[in-house]
Amino acid sequence: MIIPKNGKLNSKQLEEIKSITSEFDCDVLEIQGHNQCVYAILGDETHSLMFKRIAGLSYVKKVDAIESPYKLMDKSSALRENKVEIGDIKVGENRPFIIGGPCTVDPSAPSLFIETAHALKEAGVDALRGGVWKPRTNPYSYQGSSNAIEIILKAREETGLPVDVEVMDSIQLKIAIDAEIDILQVGTRNALNYSLLKEIGKVSSGTKSTILLKRGRHFASPDEFIAAAEYVVAAGNANVMLCPRGTTPAFEGYRNHPDESITPLLKNKTWAPVVVDPSHSVGHSEYVFSSSLASIAYGADGLCIESHIDPAIGIGDDPKQAITPDNMKHLIYACREVWKYRYKPID
Repeated sequence: MIIPKNGKLNSKQLEEIKSITSEFDCDVLEIQGHNQCVYAILGDETHSLMFKRIAGLSYVKKVDAIESPYKLMDKSSALRENKVEIGDIKVGENRPFIIGGPCTVDPSAPSLFIETAHALKEAGVDALRGGVWKPRTNPYSYQGSSNAIEIILKAREETGLPVDVEVMDSIQLKIAIDAEIDILQVGTRNALNYSLLKEIGKVSSGTKSTILLKRGRHFASPDEFIAAAEYVVAAGNANVMLCPRGTTPAFEGYRNHPDESITPLLKNKTWAPVVVDPSHSVGHSEYVFSSSLASIAYGADGLCIESHIDPAIGIGDDPKQAITPDNMKHLIYACREVWKYRYKPID
């Protein structure tokens, strides 16, 4: 791992380093963060002479060898100083980062999403979520519509809030990148779709898009979860957030098995922010408040919560698990109080 002195190598410097690494059958990949670029050495990193030659270059600050299965996501990697920035907020600093919005954007009722967006801004959310495309177990259920992206973009324009949209394939990814979507969400069904993760990392590299990666639904271990994020970062985009969202088998009474307790384990292994989704974890609006407070107490940097101005007339999961903007306002206040006492990882 190469850390330049001035934040980023110029083309001449990068070519010089690549010339050195090629002598040892290695290559170099530029990985962009919002505030720091690092350069991963691809290949056998055991060549001490290669490291010495690179470390001796006047524009190189440091060269690190990371002994970890995830060299970029590891807490001790060169990216440990990387700050994930969304809009004007650095995630994990000062207060919880809150994403809120309906499960599904209803193209037949765009005013509902716009009204919800304004109400959520008043409530204090930092970003808007909304399902443009929806993965469904039943092939005959509503699958979303590309037309809905215009609605979420209008909400962004009117409120000034960043937006979060799930993408499931290359076509949706291109539409989202062209629309300059702020947060590209990878759902639990694609959490281990390594080809898609690599493509998302590559296509979003150099953009302002941050990746919100949900945890695999099949009880993915912390290492497997972090390794999935490594695919995105290794492809070029270091702006990744990890999102526990409940696992299987379901816990009786909840939609899934709540897993906010994984947060300290993640934060002691990786520098990436943890943003918990309590809505899908518990699956019922009455439990979202408690699950949210628990997530923050466990050290989460933020929450992704389903919210609708009138959940009963929403589509998708909104009728059963979305909270109202008024409830969101109270939840945000409570979470900021708990923030003062949250778990902090050991340095």
